[in-house]
Amino acid sequence: MKFDPAKISFTDVHKLMIGSIVPRPIAFVSTLSKEGKNNIAPFSYFNGVCSNPPTIMFAPARRGWDGKEKDTLINIRDSNQFVINIVSESFAEQMVMCSTDFDPTVDEFEVSGLTPQPSNKVSPPRLLESKISFECELNQIVEIGETGPGSGFIVIGTVVLFHIDDDVYDDGRILLDKLEPLGRLAGNWYTRPSDTLKIIRKVKPK
Repeated sequence: MKFDPAKISFTDVHKLMIGSIVPRPIAFVSTLSKEGKNNIAPFSYFNGVCSNPPTIMFAPARRGWDGKEKDTLINIRDSNQFVINIVSESFAEQMVMCSTDFDPTVDEFEVSGLTPQPSNKVSPPRLLESKISFECELNQIVEIGETGPGSGFIVIGTVVLFHIDDDVYDDGRILLDKLEPLGRLAGNWYTRPSDTLKIIRKVKPK
């Protein structure tokens, strides 16, 4: 079976991608508008880029029905700062509540009952309930596609401060059983990293 993306709708392309690129880590991104309003929203096109300097990326797509930019992107463009909060199962349902495209005047922290906590090096708040948060400065925004539904952006940020809860950290390692992160699948489905396997990488012969 073959699908030519030029011959099917972006909605169908989207379904193929989110059903195939799994599991996806979730970036719960908190920002601050230029009017001083808090915003927090989840994005599952998210990953690390490199470690020196520590750099992450996430991809906020344009809204699927009207092509407008999301509040998160607008706030980052205005402030050049944001916080990535890692999602744990303990507040998963509240995270999903923040995935609605609310009016820019709505504070998703208030809607979900989650708690904003002052950051140390950036203006946007971090999430108190998150066991790992990255305070980030904007590196660059890369626009992808035409200015319509289905297109989007890559937001690249430099981590300027890590917040790691003592309970999930042990001698340089992050304890997944304590962090309980969620992975995004398609539709309303998520996954836990509780069923794992270990594969030893062979050392390159000298």
